[in-house]
Amino acid sequence: MKPTRVFDCLAYQLENQPLEDAFAAKEGGKWKKYSSQQVNELVDSLCAGFLAMGIGGNDMSIEGRDKVAILSKNRPEWLLIDLAIQKIGAVLIPIYPTVHVSDLEFVLNDAAVKMVFVNDEELFLKVQSVRANTPTVKDVYSFEHVSATKHWKEMLEKTNEDNLQKVHAIAASIKPEDLFTIIYTSGTTGTPKGVMLSHHNVMSNVQSAFDCIFFDLGIKGNKALSFLPLNHIFERVTSFVYIYSSTSIYYAEDLDKIGENLKEVKPHMFTTVPRLLEKVYEKIMVKGKELTGVKRKLFFWALDLANKFDLGKTQGVWYNLQLALANKLIFSKWREALGGNIKCIITGAAACQVKLIKVFTAGNIPILEGYGQTESSPVITANRLNPKYRKFGTVGVTIDGVEVKIAEDGEILCKGPNVMMGYYKRPDLTAETVQDGWLHTGDIGTMIDGKFLKITDRKKEIFKTSGGKYVAPQPIENKLSESSLIEQVMIIGADEKFTAALIVPSYNNLKEWCMENGLNCGSPAEMANNEKVMDYYREIVEKFNANFNHVEQVKKFELLPHEWTVEGGELTPTLKLKRKVIMEKYKDSVARIYA
Repeated sequence: MKPTRVFDCLAYQLENQPLEDAFAAKEGGKWKKYSSQQVNELVDSLCAGFLAMGIGGNDMSIEGRDKVAILSKNRPEWLLIDLAIQKIGAVLIPIYPTVHVSDLEFVLNDAAVKMVFVNDEELFLKVQSVRANTPTVKDVYSFEHVSATKHWKEMLEKTNEDNLQKVHAIAASIKPEDLFTIIYTSGTTGTPKGVMLSHHNVMSNVQSAFDCIFFDLGIKGNKALSFLPLNHIFERVTSFVYIYSSTSIYYAEDLDKIGENLKEVKPHMFTTVPRLLEKVYEKIMVKGKELTGVKRKLFFWALDLANKFDLGKTQGVWYNLQLALANKLIFSKWREALGGNIKCIITGAAACQVKLIKVFTAGNIPILEGYGQTESSPVITANRLNPKYRKFGTVGVTIDGVEVKIAEDGEILCKGPNVMMGYYKRPDLTAETVQDGWLHTGDIGTMIDGKFLKITDRKKEIFKTSGGKYVAPQPIENKLSESSLIEQVMIIGADEKFTAALIVPSYNNLKEWCMENGLNCGSPAEMANNEKVMDYYREIVEKFNANFNHVEQVKKFELLPHEWTVEGGELTPTLKLKRKVIMEKYKDSVARIYA
């Protein structure tokens, strides 16, 4: 029988294809594996522990159910807690480890959280810093050993036979339409809002994602590497697809060790965001430029072939022979760096450069770009492995059971079983966002060939110049980001006479250019203020301006000395620009541009 509640995915795996390595993570420098049976036993023991602590579903109303928060990096314990919370009818509130303390305090109070699980001492201290203002929080447990608080394994000691019997009765009473989780979205502006998703919302997405992507992969012996934050709905739902499809989940140690972990695990797939793919590509390009002689010529010959690649486009026997040779000589090394077994990489959360998708796919590393939101559980459309349902420059076709239509103003509307229950305690926002069953995504898009969705911008990010002309910043930013010398860019110009840009150069590449051109610039600030550097960037911007109409062309820009980061507050946890924050931080730069 197919699962109808999210926690049923584990029972489905146990029954159909149990694994020796359902979950795996590094402990003491070695991979520790958890079998499907071990995972199931640990989850049930945790359930009994929670019940002993008085945590549960109570009257199963949204308000009546106990809320438990988690702030942690990806690790097996994250999903063990998640599965246990679901099974007893309580509600998990995932919170990003990088959360600002003011947002942390807001979420803990808004959801009346009773118990918090943290990764380590650093996050324990972050939670402790707001404890005086969060009266509902009664207990804090940690995954790493922290002297000042309780270890998560103490929950297992509270297990007894009576509580285990209660667990099975409670789990049997949970309905598909019951609340599964509340996810607070930071968004690019405003106070966090809690998105309520039911088991049915998420399971409809798990089933559709399996049917449209995982089924094509083959479902025996697959491994996945997990490193995108589980706090984000994208990685969390993907994890349940992994469990449902009996795909082993290996957790990366941290972002710095992804390369090492890929070679050790040899995964068949992983999910990522475009920025991480861009960084991988930039490292490859740096190594390519360091080559000399024949090797360098071969590298750029292969790259040139890959840039010409297109799906479903016949380019002749000679091109195919050359590409096959390039795959053997050059792209095989790229695949080895990813572990040698990659069947596909799934990307979402932001727009991915078409050039990257094209180059990697030509090198037999298919990148499948999809689209969705927390409010849609999350997937709305996806590119599939089958070339009939894949098109570069689009986010693919709608997944099974989901409808998409484009409103008169270009906004993408979505309807289906994946559309959220609503915003927690915010019926006003819910009524504004979901009308007649249609989720108003806030994104602008168009349909290509009648079935492929193309995102063109965020509705709220489109601005009007003082001349009354509308400018969509995202396509301009995406195009400029194709330059190896531009790390980050934000297009500005609302109520101003012309379009301009704030640019963070790629300082590693810029330093190399400076050395080649006899400039001794030193620090990023010195490079950003060098007149010859500014002249070079004017040439780069002018070259890209040829792609845009007059009103969209960047007339002026400032080079900024610091990269935008999540920690710095300029990016959301999924690496989207927080435009208001950037405008405020760099108001002097903006003032100089428009002086």
